[in-house]
Amino acid sequence: MGRYIVPLSDAEAVEIDRFGPKAANLAALGQAGLPIANGFALDASAYKLQLKALGLEETAHKVFSTEGMDARRNALEIKLGLLDQPITDELIEPLMEAWESIMSNPDNLGVVRSSALVEDRFGSSFAGQFESFLGLENKEEYLTAIRSCWCALWATRALRYMATHNLDPAETGMGLIIQPLVNAKISGGGLSKTSEGDMLINATLGLGSAIAQGEVVPDRYRLSREGKVLEIAAGRKFQAVGCTHHGTQTVSNKKATEPCLSENQIKELGEYLRTAESVVDGPAEIEWSLDDDGFKLLQARPLHIETEHAPDQIWDQHPRLRGHPAGVGWGTGKACVVNCECELSRVGPGDVLITKVPGPALAGILPQVSAVIAELGGSTSHLASLARERGIPMVLGVLDATSNIPDGSIVAVDGVAGIVRWKQ
Repeated sequence: MGRYIVPLSDAEAVEIDRFGPKAANLAALGQAGLPIANGFALDASAYKLQLKALGLEETAHKVFSTEGMDARRNALEIKLGLLDQPITDELIEPLMEAWESIMSNPDNLGVVRSSALVEDRFGSSFAGQFESFLGLENKEEYLTAIRSCWCALWATRALRYMATHNLDPAETGMGLIIQPLVNAKISGGGLSKTSEGDMLINATLGLGSAIAQGEVVPDRYRLSREGKVLEIAAGRKFQAVGCTHHGTQTVSNKKATEPCLSENQIKELGEYLRTAESVVDGPAEIEWSLDDDGFKLLQARPLHIETEHAPDQIWDQHPRLRGHPAGVGWGTGKACVVNCECELSRVGPGDVLITKVPGPALAGILPQVSAVIAELGGSTSHLASLARERGIPMVLGVLDATSNIPDGSIVAVDGVAGIVRWKQ
């Protein structure tokens, strides 16, 4: 496949500046002996070649050098070009070779995942800001997914995120990961080190997007650094996300509220977490899936952690709720209870946002709030990752938070201990 695409098992695939940290870290996990799904890394130079073939290089530089309608018009021109125009002939042959290799197994479905050169770095995780396409069945869907992942670099939410980190999309590129879909029975994430010095694993039934998007309260497993299981707390996993064929399925009450990993499986993931630290050169956050053949690691990124905060004694006298901590910060502010994204305009500077679903779409409001509380989600959701890098206190999986905490009350959020307190 030559210059643009290499197998994840190839020594070249760990080159971050070519394939992006997400692809390079995944390749490094595999080359460190950890289980991953085989596949390919697409060089970011392929994206730049496509941009050049469409005559959009100059337009790309205008997006952040212009303002208002001109900037939006330039970004739209790039997105339309990438989505609507065919992929240049120089790239089609290697892309189709990769696709045919993955689909040589008739039971396989395809996956295309973004691996931008700027993501999964310390302080700029871009968690949930780009695109992944799962369950691809044919070459038309595959090529559309390629173009859509390239286009994601110019999505409004990604541009806003880059602007807050002083990054110019015209100066970076988009690598890709091309793999077979892991037929996940159970999925989740893990943190190799918490503020208390332990390791943490989240898990849910089906694909991990239910955790990433904050749609369930996942199981929570706490381990010592030596691998001893310290805590098993079952979540509320009332739905399981499957592939395109199976969609989202309702889970029985019994299955939803019992742990979905055994103690031996928890310990195995603990070993993978410790090894992942050597890949990212420090504390690591991972995503994983479990199929009939065992665990597959999907991702590893650097993890921001913070020391625990000692709350003022005055707060000990007030009601409290416990949830899954995002892992950073202590914040107080006026409660703003929001039951729908259309109500986000009510949130004022310094408010504590209280909501049901902590989806990545809320990323744009993080710079404005003093803290976030949500009824669903867990410590390894995408919004929790974004909160950690911004130092925003966040507690997720707080049962009935929107009905128990009065709108307008004063709230204290301990994002390290996972405790929420309030007073009228």
